[in-house]
Order: sequence, then C-alpha cells, then structure tokens
Amino acid sequence: MAFQTEYEFELPRGYVDEHGTLHRRGVMRLATAADEILPMRDPRVQQNAGYLTIILLARVVTRLGDVKHIDTKIIEKLFTADLAYLQNLYRHINDIEPPKLHAACPKCDHEFEVEVDFLSVTEGLS
Repeated sequence: MAFQTEYEFELPRGYVDEHGTLHRRGVMRLATAADEILPMRDPRVQQNAGYLTIILLARVVTRLGDVKHIDTKIIEKLFTADLAYLQNLYRHINDIEPPKLHAACPKCDHEFEVEVDFLSVTEGLS
C-alpha cells in the first residue's frame, strides 16, 4: 500500500478565471514543515496573520482545473465557501484538530464545546 500524499477535491463553488471558466476539481498535497514555517517570514503574514492561510493553500494546492500555476492571487479570488472548504481539507489531511467553539445551551445553561466543521456546511452548497 502506497503512502498517500495527494488528495483530490471538488470545490463547492469553484474558481472563475479571467475568461469566465469555472474550475472546481483540484489536488492538494500533504503539507511539509517548510510549508508551515517559511510563510511566517513573508511580510504579508507579519502584517496580517490571516494571510498565512492564503500562502499555505497556494503552496499545497497543486492543481485546480486547467489553471497552470496556483499562487496567492488565485487563492485570494476564491469564494469564501471554497476557502473554508480548503481550510477544512487542509486540517483533515494533515491530521490537525478542527477548531472548537465553547457554547452554552440557552435553555439549561449547560456548557460544552462544538467542533466547527466547514465541510459539512459547504457540502450542501454543491
């Protein structure tokens, strides 16, 4: 059995290029240590930590439809549902715990944690 390093995906909405062509199917590879460390040196990340996601995804998304080169400009143009989908896929294939929210029942005040699962939210959109 071969070790799987690449995962195919289909975006809920899809990337629309400058010619109006829709690109939904792609491939994401497993992240390396360099994928998580090197973007921290980027001035865009140092000014806005939220940009780390854009750079990370630009590094690990290796294919998206017929797009020849995936870069930060392509990732920036994704619809938010697709960005959330890719963030969740990244966490899933790299065995990163999904984010959790602390919640409380409005009726009984019971407090608990809820996993935020972007995949289940976006799957209904396709």
